[in-house]
Amino acid sequence: METTQVPMPGGGGRGVHIPCAACKMLRRKCDSNCLLSPYFPSEDIEKFAGVHRVFGASNVVKMIQMVEEANREDTVKALVYEATARLRDPVYGSSGAIFHLQKMVEELTSQLETVTAQASELQANIDQLLSILMNVGYLDIFSTMHHHPSTFDDDCTHHLLQHHHHHQHNIIPDTVASCDIIPDDHHLINVPKDHN
Repeated sequence: METTQVPMPGGGGRGVHIPCAACKMLRRKCDSNCLLSPYFPSEDIEKFAGVHRVFGASNVVKMIQMVEEANREDTVKALVYEATARLRDPVYGSSGAIFHLQKMVEELTSQLETVTAQASELQANIDQLLSILMNVGYLDIFSTMHHHPSTFDDDCTHHLLQHHHHHQHNIIPDTVASCDIIPDDHHLINVPKDHN
């Protein structure tokens, strides 16, 4: 990062160096070699105030000096985040925020497991219902009705459904003879219409 400078009138010279937020707050002279200037520009007084309040300006300088220059910007971001969290939660700081997020993850995981179990139970009920319908021949009937709707009229559909109530006595109502197709145990069989 580069320090902030204001161009001199007329375009000459290197310009006037603007004091960083740290030097403004600490009321000290800020030159072009200020260590804090690249990370706390003039308008970020509130951000530096939080870091200074939690860690102290001298400690912030020491921590920045301890890391390589390429990592200093990330170090300052971490200090700002920790300071903000500490001011919000003086007891736990950023650890409190992390604990809260972990708690949310646990709750969402539990909800996901519950929904997954309910979905599995629902699928089992659907499979059982399909098995029952297949055993009484309903699936063959409905499949034919879906793919060849012209084969069935309203009266024929009604008679086919009535067949289930007579199935256990092996009784086929006379009215079913008006249909082109009637179900046996597992298949559809053709029955000629009575035109007499």
